[in-house]
Amino acid sequence: MAVTMRRQPLYDQLVDILSEKIEYEYRPGDLMPSERELSERYGLSRTTVRLALQELEQLGLVVRQHGRGTFVADRSAQTTNLMQSYSFTEQMREMGRVPHTTILEFSEILADANLADHLGVRENDKLFKLKRLRSADDIPMMVERTYLPMRKFLTLKRPLLESMPLYEIIEGVYHEKIKVAEEEFFASIARSADAHLLGINEGAPVLDLVRTTYNASNEIVEYTLSVARADQFKYKVYHHRGE
Repeated sequence: MAVTMRRQPLYDQLVDILSEKIEYEYRPGDLMPSERELSERYGLSRTTVRLALQELEQLGLVVRQHGRGTFVADRSAQTTNLMQSYSFTEQMREMGRVPHTTILEFSEILADANLADHLGVRENDKLFKLKRLRSADDIPMMVERTYLPMRKFLTLKRPLLESMPLYEIIEGVYHEKIKVAEEEFFASIARSADAHLLGINEGAPVLDLVRTTYNASNEIVEYTLSVARADQFKYKVYHHRGE
């Protein structure tokens, strides 16, 4: 079966075909057809097939092992359950993955009307803005934009953020005991800048997350807007029927 000529690039068409097979036909751990087999089956060059497999690997759908071949990834083990108590660093370590955080921006800003409303502060109050790229096993997972009321963290500096997880800083250094974090999420598509950071195509499915964190006095100590790769996160709900 040859891939048809459409305006969509040929390797993108092959990515769509193989993604569907991974979703509905293959099982985690299955060995995928070789580059040569895929090339012959779909009438494509080995280069086009290789690009498609690289794209599938970036999406976390396959694992390529040198000398052995390409295998369907176990996404149940890779994806992060959004319903669990949330600390990216702790959760990745519990899953046996290696977390890494890259600080892209740390700056002081003035709260506009929107941020003031979400943080429970006055307009033009000073805030810290923190933009981070969160990765696991060198795979980009999430872009986070965090806003903190400066009056709560007056001495906060970039070196401290680079040396400790944010929640450890909030609770351990500034003694702001976290009581609860509310989180909402929405299906969306990746915008250009975020897609570039996450290593996915512009327009690829993502999850937009909004997290508001409260201290023991019910004051907001963190407001975070995140964009997460949809292929790396899952949402699980348990429904219990009453007696």
